[in-house]
Amino acid sequence: MGSSRAKMKNMDATLSAIPDPRTFPDARFASPAAAACYALAEASLAAETGQRADMVDAELRQTLAALLAGDGDVLAAAINGSPSVAVARHLWRALDAEWRAIPDSTGAGVAVTVFAIPVVIVAGVERATGKATLSGVFDDPAALAAILQEHGAIAGNRTLALSNALVGSEAIDVRRLPEILAWRQLPAHADGTLLPPRMLEPSPLALAAGAEAVHLRFVVGTALARPGAELLADTTVGKWALPFTKALSGQIGLAQTPVLAMPRAPLHLLPAVQQGRAAQREVSAELFASNAIRRMRAAVGEPSAVISAHRAADAPGGGELRLSLSSPFEPRDAEGFRCPLYLLDRPGDVAAMLIELLRDCRVSDVRVIGGIHADRDPTTGLPLLFKPDTIEDHAGSAAHC
Repeated sequence: MGSSRAKMKNMDATLSAIPDPRTFPDARFASPAAAACYALAEASLAAETGQRADMVDAELRQTLAALLAGDGDVLAAAINGSPSVAVARHLWRALDAEWRAIPDSTGAGVAVTVFAIPVVIVAGVERATGKATLSGVFDDPAALAAILQEHGAIAGNRTLALSNALVGSEAIDVRRLPEILAWRQLPAHADGTLLPPRMLEPSPLALAAGAEAVHLRFVVGTALARPGAELLADTTVGKWALPFTKALSGQIGLAQTPVLAMPRAPLHLLPAVQQGRAAQREVSAELFASNAIRRMRAAVGEPSAVISAHRAADAPGGGELRLSLSSPFEPRDAEGFRCPLYLLDRPGDVAAMLIELLRDCRVSDVRVIGGIHADRDPTTGLPLLFKPDTIEDHAGSAAHC
């Protein structure tokens, strides 16, 4: 028991020490609206009492409510320009809470809940050469909605409808919230004027031969209920998931392009984007690790794993984690996975996901390197990947996990 506790303590210390390789914007150059949000978020985080934090958060939500009623680009700039992960996470929580709390203004006694089902899609072209494109449109959304109704999803709601478009995260992320806010109204105002059309553009999936790829798309829907009803409290994937997976995979797949569409629980829009990105990253890491470890074990024996933080201009926020797999019996080669860090991610949490994955794959030699490292190997010009025998030369000490 004592040994286990010591290992957990060492693991926590290792993960908390992983630096953040991203570069965050300087709040001094933010717009007045964004700067006000950052100041309130920091004041709330620094508040010495819960009462003080609640007062500041109420003001923050009022500020975000004004942005929700305005231009989506301004709102997105305020969130995406956060000067730190802590501020970004606090703004995100406040914005999500304000989004859920906006009352129905029609006076009709019925409110519209807009939800999204994150879908991680693993697909590839079976033939050796060529490409394929999946349109991102499925023919029978009513059949998918019926599956949700049959199994009591969405709190058993019977008045739900789904769009027939698989959309990307940009279609429902922060920038689109002011526009989507109008969807929570009934189709016409009391004076008879029509509301803006509810347009969702499908996001096609481009596939290449010879390799499976992991894509993220969302099925968006609406459900009618009394104002204030929380239809999305259940964040588990229920019995509906298996028939939903089969039906959706069949509707979007083509001949010679097998598709596995794995849904997550229906969620409000902001949590759907956050959890969808995390799920895509985890499935991508699983696909990489399982394939690479299988190849190495068949050819050269047990692999070693190294996790490191890198600056990378083409990564979200300018930084990422990398997982390198190599074998001492093949010292020249290593296989690597670039693990993105999204705005709300803490590097230690993402590294913990990678370590747990490696444990599930029975990789016993796992090391985490301290420090922030370059994108490219100065000798080869290729993405920098560490191996156990090069750690001391390039990066100093590493912690075993």
